[in-house]
Amino acid sequence: MLAVLLALAAAAGYGGSDYVAGLAARRASVVRVTMLAEATSATLLLCVVPFISSQVPSLTSVLWGIAAGVSGAAGAMALYLGFRHADFSVASSVSAVGTAAFSVLAGVLRGEKPAALSLAGIALALPAIVAVSVPAKKPAADATPPDQHDQQGQGPVTEGPGLEPSGGSGGSLPRTSTRGSRGIASPGRQRHAAGVALGLAAGAGFGLFFIGLNEAGSNSDLWPIVISQVAALVTVACLAMATHDLRLPPTGARQLSLMTGAISAVGTTAFFLATHHGLLAITAVITSLYPATTILLARVLSGERLTALRIIGLGLAAASVALIAAGGAG
Repeated sequence: MLAVLLALAAAAGYGGSDYVAGLAARRASVVRVTMLAEATSATLLLCVVPFISSQVPSLTSVLWGIAAGVSGAAGAMALYLGFRHADFSVASSVSAVGTAAFSVLAGVLRGEKPAALSLAGIALALPAIVAVSVPAKKPAADATPPDQHDQQGQGPVTEGPGLEPSGGSGGSLPRTSTRGSRGIASPGRQRHAAGVALGLAAGAGFGLFFIGLNEAGSNSDLWPIVISQVAALVTVACLAMATHDLRLPPTGARQLSLMTGAISAVGTTAFFLATHHGLLAITAVITSLYPATTILLARVLSGERLTALRIIGLGLAAASVALIAAGGAG
């Protein structure tokens, strides 16, 4: 039961940090946002972990931590880019499908055998995640100029070569064909497809991140999460130097990036502890329900539409957690 509670805490943390990061990524370069968030997370963990962890990590633990950090950073940047192209609920939910699939497969291959109720909960989680990823129908979407979406904060912002929003805040987007009814994709559909693709890429990165932290082991106390965050920071910093984007984001995005890093540090710590109190196949799936938090925040704070199908998906997610918890307790 402790593992389930920790995994739920991790899901809430990741969902909250993703929402805040998505807001920041719509205002500034994804590289800048991710770099500041990773720096914040690493700094906070370095201020705490050395005082509560006495064991020296092994070389294997260090290597797995590095692998987790690199893949996690790649997944985060893909997801933040996805938030520019599609609704929060779409990119976040699709990423969770890949995360859950990778993690469950890894757990089973390692010999884990979840209970029958837990397996039923895992099976229920996947359609729940898919249900919340279906785009909301907006009848007047094609009639509304893309720049109006951007000014309202509802739609994506295009990015330049350095993953930087072009034209500044509220700038006008270049127009593309709107003849969606004749076989040519409308801008809304193109953005949605891009968001889905980036969400899948993020899911692969997060899945490898979860697997890496699990393989790093708990015999090194909390050092693996510190190593992973430092590795993620180095990865993003190298990309920033390569793209000549080694700068802080603007003030508004800067504050959101700091919040992202702080919340993410809590989520990562909770997930790491959860994987070592329960099976990866169970804790990873529960953690992969993080889109529920992102969707609710986007609905309440950003006015993003919560369709009937997405509500059903959230209900299935709740049932999934209950079954997994019951199976774990049994």
